[in-house]
Amino acid sequence: MAAKSTLVNMVACLSVVCLICSAVLAGTYAMTVDPIAKAQQAKTDASIAKVLPVFSASPVESSIVVNGTEYRYYRAEGSGYAVISDVVGFGGPLSVMVGIEEDGTIHNTAVLSHSETPGLGAKCQTDEGFLGQFRGFSPQEKTLKVTKDGGDVDAITASTITSRAYTLAIANAVEVYKAIIMNGGESHE
Repeated sequence: MAAKSTLVNMVACLSVVCLICSAVLAGTYAMTVDPIAKAQQAKTDASIAKVLPVFSASPVESSIVVNGTEYRYYRAEGSGYAVISDVVGFGGPLSVMVGIEEDGTIHNTAVLSHSETPGLGAKCQTDEGFLGQFRGFSPQEKTLKVTKDGGDVDAITASTITSRAYTLAIANAVEVYKAIIMNGGESHE
């Protein structure tokens, strides 16, 4: 004889299925959390190595609040600072790591993540003409704005909004650098 379908049977069956699914999800998370964290750290380390000159000791992560926004940065003793700056581009969030040497000169930049249009705004990650103009850029001598806005940065063709966002990310990183220096190189945690 078949079991009678009742509300209690349905709730019990659904509860068991949910419990099993939750256990599988928790197990998957527990198995992948460390490899994901290691991969993210490796990506961060590679970005720091790209944006800063050669350094001997491992950079130390800190954070600072500038104009109401918290910024993460890495201090590489004798080399400079790698500042992570998040802005909104044309397609969504744009995260840039900016390497700033001890004297305030921009050493290099790297896109950590973006949501820009492939083939247009996404060129902010690959267009050497655009990226190259930031290497050795001295914010004390030049204006960190695109030329359309009266600055010294040539925008990517057909991607002015992305170029403005990228330039803003760098300008924000320079402000973070100035705040760190004014604070004696210490973070405001």
